Amino acid sequence: MQKQIVLQDRTVDYTLRKSRRARRVRLAVHADGRVAVVIPFFFKEIRAERFLREKSTWLFSKIAFFQQFHVRATARQSAEEYVRYRDVAYQLAVERARYFSAFYGFNFNRITIKRQRTRWGSCSKIGNLNFHYKIALLPPHLADYIIVHELCHLKEFNHSCNFWKKVGEIMPDYLNARRELKNCMMHLM
Repeated sequence: MQKQIVLQDRTVDYTLRKSRRARRVRLAVHADGRVAVVIPFFFKEIRAERFLREKSTWLFSKIAFFQQFHVRATARQSAEEYVRYRDVAYQLAVERARYFSAFYGFNFNRITIKRQRTRWGSCSKIGNLNFHYKIALLPPHLADYIIVHELCHLKEFNHSCNFWKKVGEIMPDYLNARRELKNCMMHLM
């Protein structure tokens, strides 16, 4: 739902969403200036407002950061674009997942290409891997990082030290890839 709040004498429009999966309050500032807050389903809306007040300095710094790029709001992830890149992304994901699995002994079940709004990939407990169709638009080393990241969840279903150790064994330069991927998100997602 669309909401408004006044922070530091400035009116901020934001989208509030309640999620049954959320365990904590999450705040996101998108490249086009949109602000989104996700709260656990059982939280009252006042918690979101309190969180925005606590994070107002950070919020305005992120908005200012994105404004320097003059990013225009565009029709994101159109159906035509998804159809155009879905098969390419699927072939890439299957080929690279099989490649890494052959060397490192991963066993995955199925690969699906989706139009997720905030994730490059995900892994289910039954071994299904999901990837955003825009991995087809990434440089190969970043697509590999996403695929390796999700494959490693097949062995460690969390983001513990053991998980990152597995990622590092396959991609020693994964920290740089993570940083680079965050910058790509601003332009692609």
